[in-house]
Amino acid sequence: MDRLRLTGYAVAQLFLAFVLIVLAVVWIVGGALVVVWVGLGILAGALPATRWIANLHRTMAARTLGQPVPVPYRPLPPGGFVVKARVVLADPMTWRDLGWVFVAPVVGIVVSVLVLVLLLAVVTAPLWWFLTPPLMTARAYFDRFFLAYSRAEKLEQRVQALTESRAEVVDHSAAELRRLERDLHDGAQARLVALSMNLGMADAAFDEDPERARQLVSDARAATTAAIGDLRSVVRGIHPPVLADRGLAGAVEAIALDMAVPVSLDVRLAGRPPAPVESAVYFGVAECLANIGKHSGAAHAWITLTHEAGGGDRGDGVLRAVVGDDGRGGADPSAGTGMLGVMRRLAAFDGTMSVSSPAGGPTLVTLEVPCSLGQNPGSDSSSPRTTPSSEPA
Repeated sequence: MDRLRLTGYAVAQLFLAFVLIVLAVVWIVGGALVVVWVGLGILAGALPATRWIANLHRTMAARTLGQPVPVPYRPLPPGGFVVKARVVLADPMTWRDLGWVFVAPVVGIVVSVLVLVLLLAVVTAPLWWFLTPPLMTARAYFDRFFLAYSRAEKLEQRVQALTESRAEVVDHSAAELRRLERDLHDGAQARLVALSMNLGMADAAFDEDPERARQLVSDARAATTAAIGDLRSVVRGIHPPVLADRGLAGAVEAIALDMAVPVSLDVRLAGRPPAPVESAVYFGVAECLANIGKHSGAAHAWITLTHEAGGGDRGDGVLRAVVGDDGRGGADPSAGTGMLGVMRRLAAFDGTMSVSSPAGGPTLVTLEVPCSLGQNPGSDSSSPRTTPSSEPA
């Protein structure tokens, strides 16, 4: 371990310890003045300063321990001060940071001064060589204890997130069942009722008016064709046949071919994900492509499908789909129900969706789901495949 680098961390942490003392005073004053509203402005300034200094210590702890110490803050939603303040106050890490602010200066001063004294005194230089790594490692563990969640806390948060996502998926499934019921009632069922009536009238008219009977049979045939089309549409909404037949890559390529915007497809999959995951990612990509066609004004779009082995929390890898376009940008995933539905689908499998869409573009939507890949008999998907799926109309 580089002792000079660790000593440099000790110097930095000694300076930051005095900054934290000032910051602790600011928190106390701001908290006391909240009753007269002035404190809100003070606390609004103290919060980002605290997080900035905490992130510096997370970085030093990660480099000292050789292990990542991730930034665990909850993302701030779009909205005004009140909306963001609620998220900040509900974030447990806000309060852990606050506790750390009041105890870290003492630890920082003691450890940093000890390391520097051992270095500056000629007699204690050998002790500096041997004691600096364990001292700074202990300081890093101290910071990680406050500034990062433990494994048990991460598991509790994951259970909570899965519980919430399961409730959302149950609600979404109930809504989907109601939609299917409406589609069947208003579509195929109505056409089948009309078919039955036409056949009944044709049967009654056969002897007296054969021409009328033939016309009714012809109408019944048309109603049958329309009813079959409605049923196929409902089935595609549940699980597209092309997805079952050709897998995720083939199904995504099929919907990309129907786009008026040229879409490039890059597939790097060595097998097929589980069917439920495959379906969730397929519908997510389909929703992204629909948004590109309706809102982006893009001249070109692209899709990348990859699988990173061993990248998930469970060690089974991560399936990643990236859908991008060169349109106007400014996409807001919370503005409509379509992307929220995609989030709910993915959350059921511990998956995530992230959107990067600055004004002027490009827009990138990344869908990630932890899963392993099974065998993909009959095809070799292990090699990269880049396909321009359509040409400009």
